Order: sequence, then structure tokens, then C-alpha cells
Amino acid sequence: MSIPAQPQARRFRSQDWFDNPDHIDMTALYLERFMNYGITAEELRSGRPIIGIAQSGSDISPCNRIHLELAQRVRDGIRDAGGIPMEFPLHPIFENCRRPTAALDRNLAYLGLVEILHGYPIDAVVLTTGCDKTTPAQLMAAATVDIPAIVLSGGPMLDGWMDGELVGSGAAIWKGRRQLSAGLIDNDKFLQIAAASAPSAGHCNTMGTASTMNALAEALGMSLTGCSAIPAPYRERGQIAYETGRRIVGMAHDDVRPSSILTREAFLDAIIVNAAIGGSTNAQPHLMAMARHAGVALHSSDWMAHGYDVPLLLNMQPAGKYLGERFHRAGGVPAVMWELLNAGLLHAERPTVTGQTMAANLQGRESADREMIRPFAAPLKEKAGFMALQGNLFDFAIMKTSVISPAFRERYLSRPGSEGVFEARAIVFDGSNDYHARINDPALNIDDSCMLVMRGAGPVGWPGSAEVVNMQPPDALLKAGILNLPTLGDGRQSGTSDSPSILNASPESAVGGGLALLRTGDIVRVDLNGGQCDMLVDAFELARRAKELPPPVNDSATPWQEIYRASVGQLETGACMELALKYRAVGQTLPRHNH
Repeated sequence: MSIPAQPQARRFRSQDWFDNPDHIDMTALYLERFMNYGITAEELRSGRPIIGIAQSGSDISPCNRIHLELAQRVRDGIRDAGGIPMEFPLHPIFENCRRPTAALDRNLAYLGLVEILHGYPIDAVVLTTGCDKTTPAQLMAAATVDIPAIVLSGGPMLDGWMDGELVGSGAAIWKGRRQLSAGLIDNDKFLQIAAASAPSAGHCNTMGTASTMNALAEALGMSLTGCSAIPAPYRERGQIAYETGRRIVGMAHDDVRPSSILTREAFLDAIIVNAAIGGSTNAQPHLMAMARHAGVALHSSDWMAHGYDVPLLLNMQPAGKYLGERFHRAGGVPAVMWELLNAGLLHAERPTVTGQTMAANLQGRESADREMIRPFAAPLKEKAGFMALQGNLFDFAIMKTSVISPAFRERYLSRPGSEGVFEARAIVFDGSNDYHARINDPALNIDDSCMLVMRGAGPVGWPGSAEVVNMQPPDALLKAGILNLPTLGDGRQSGTSDSPSILNASPESAVGGGLALLRTGDIVRVDLNGGQCDMLVDAFELARRAKELPPPVNDSATPWQEIYRASVGQLETGACMELALKYRAVGQTLPRHNH
């Protein structure tokens, strides 16, 4: 039975492999091995677009494992719309389990996906996302290659429950860890809490980095409307997988590429949405990395200029109370963006993968659940964006203001006449092993006037940048009811953390940042009114310390770690492989033949 060619406005790149009369010998070579599993030459030569499915699910990526099932629905959609699906594996990225940090894998998965999309006969691609870095890695690659691409999120887990209370991914771990150290629960109870917070397939059910980055992919316009918040087990998840498969075929025919969607306006809107949903601090380096690979001018100052004054609208852990199922039922990302659109905060007349503008996508999306998604005029918090800081400790760092608790604000930010300003005695740790070994050392005399500082945790120092800055106080303070101390570091923290840490400090200590000169006992002054963070140490003493040996840095343990360290930039600018940034739209030039 013959397969009629589809009407085309252009010749697909895959036809240079499979329908190339000028190189019939090469065509035969390319066709021959594909046919060994049953696909026909007639299909491959029919003029139908070949649609890649970047498969991020595997047994060692449990947050994305749902994609092993969803891929069939994507295939169904692609076939029904007239495309040819080809599924291929993505380098696995699993935040919770990968040691020394999954941050190493973001750039590695990016590299691998660029090579696949450039070197194989793929006309368009479905990016299957979920766990934290699977989203930016794939969007970075899509921006570099610039063939039609669409994001299919795997979706969050169902809400976790224990003893009649919601328990959310990550957030329950940090709370349980404090309870364990305070002697309020035992090891078995701690493990029960952890298990209860992960009740089904899917990624984090809190607004951690996974939910944040999938929400921001939708805010950027790179996924179908309403996609990101659908829980993984819901029937709607399989349905939107099918629709995503159908839509990418249309995008292939119309040549709708990331370069037309990933604009500066889109990234500014993503910064705004991140504040409104109480998004993860990891959004900062990931959005910066995606923007740089897309050739978009995004600046560290944009987080304050465009995102700081945005109110918190979403009542979801860790900044709020509820979890992912209710967020989906309340309308998901489109309902939050509807509020922002009507408040005049969005650049919504911009293109998206739906084929319509973002403004058109958001029509009629007002939420009916006003406890979960607050009206713009009655938010949970005003000015909920990231606070950008600078000083003699670093040129750039951020603090997530939406998780500043009343207790933290009362203890540190409410001194009469100096509201928003505090000073603390630094307790400096060189890596997490040092922290765990010494946090309960009575000789450190840690009290509620101290700040815990983590260094050696940045992209070069760790390597990869680790989620180790959300340090808990020593056991004695936890038993006394002091649940948080100010924390600061050149690494990151989990997006599920409720700690208002000062994070992503750049430049990091390992490359000569100011943190390398800090010593335990120094006084650090934080001024949130002026965006300043400084060690109160005179210039003569700092010059003397600069002549001392730098803090220790771990050796590279693998070849990739050495390559990563040699090429990576700082968190302020996205921790990109700097050498990769010059490569743009590489999919628009066909690679040389291989024989």
C-alpha cells in the first residue's frame, strides 16, 4: 500500500538522508539498517517529517519514568498527524540520587542532545521533561540546534499525605530532618515521612525546581497550554501527550522553531511567573543558560528590575500550603498567568508552540479556586521575587524572599530603626563533609546570632554546584526551637527548601571569589534594603588573607568532571559551557555525509 507524500512548504532535512537522488548510494546506506526492525523505505521516503522523541525516562530517572509510557501516546499523535516517530535516549539526570551532583549532567545531556539532533535525520523533536535539569538541558539544546521543538512535561506526583497532613516532596524531608535532629521523631518515622511524600509516579509535587522549570517552559511558550501541572497519573497527562505529538507535526510543516519563541520578552515573562508561583532559586541559572544558548540578552539585573516587585499568587509549598494536584485543579500555570496578564505585567502578544499568541492561550483561564491561586489584588505576599545581592563577598547572589518566614523576619529583619538589615557571626564550612563533621561541635559556639556559610560548592569547586547551602542549625538550637539560621554559599539549594538562603554566589570561592577570604568569626552584614552583603573586614586584613593558601578544592573524579571544570562559567551567567555559546542554529546546516 503506497503512502502519499504530505503537502509541504519546504523540504525536510531528513530527506537529505532518505530521499536524495544526488547520493543514491548514501540513501541506500541510510535506509538499509532502519528497515531491520520493520519500518519501510516507503515510509521514510514519503516526505513525512521524522519526529524525534527525546526519551528522558529510565529506571534510574524515576521522576521521568512516566515518559516510558507516555511515549506511546506521543507516537500515536505523531502518526495520526502524518509524522514518523523515532524515540531515542537522553543522558539520565536524577537530582536526588546522582553524586556528587546532577548539575554535572545538565551540560552533559545538553551536549549529547545537540549531537543527536544535529547528526541524525530528525526534522522536529518532542522534549520529554520532568526532573529539575531535564527541562533546561533539553531547551538549551533545542535553542542551539533550532529545529522545531515542543516540551512535554511528565507531571508531578499525586499529593502526599501522612497523619492527616499534606507532605510534599523535599519539603517533608527538610522538615523531618530538623525533627529528627531535635529528637522529636526516630529514624523509622523519618523514613515513613519520606515515603509518604512520594506516593505515585511523577516529579516533585511541591513547587521545587522540577515543577518550577516545567512551569517556566510553559510560560516561555514551549509547551501546550496547561501541560506542566497535570499530575503524572491523571488521564489528562496521556491526552496531552497525544496532542503534543499531533502538534509537533504541524510545527515541523510550518517550521516553527525555538528561535521564534525564545525571545527576551518570553524570558522576562518567565522571571515574572517564577516570582508569582514562588519558584525555585535554581530557575535563575537555568533561565540564564537557556537565554544565552538562544542568543537572548538576559542580565542578572533583570531579576530585580522585572521580577522582584511581583506578588506571590500561588499557595503551594514551600512558599505556601498546598501541593500539585490542587494547583492543577485550580487552573495551573495559565490561571496564574491570567492574573499577571490582566495586571499588565506580561508581554503576551508573543508566539508560542500552540500557533497562537500567549494572550490567546490565556483567554478564559481565570481560576475559581481563590485559596490556591490568589487574585493579583490580594496576594499571599507582596514583592515576592528574588532579591539580588552584591558586596565584597561576591558580585552576585540571590535570596528567595517568598520563603522568609514570620519567625525569621522577626528574629533577623525587624530590629527597630534597622528593619531589613542584620549582622551575623560567620561559621565557615568547606564543603558538606566539613559541615556534617563540625556542625554540632560545641567549640564553634553557634547560636542564633550566627550565619552558616558553605563554600567550595560552586560549578568549579564541587564540581557542578551542589544543593548544600540549606544547612540546618546544630541539634541544640533545633531542640530550643530555632529552626533556621541565616545561610550563605557559592552553591545552590533545593527548590523545595523553605530556607531564605543567600545562594549562587558568583564568583565562587574556587575561582577567587570573596568567600575564599572569609573566616569563621568574621561579621557579615546583610542589607536587604540596599541589596548589599559584606564581610566587615578591613582592606589590610583582606589583602593579607589573599596571600594565604586558598580553600581546598576536591580533585576531579572522572574525565567529564575535568572537562566540565575547564569549560564552565559561574552561576550568575548560567553555569554554561562557555565554549558552546558561539554555536547557534546548527540544525539549519546539514552535516557532511559519513561515507
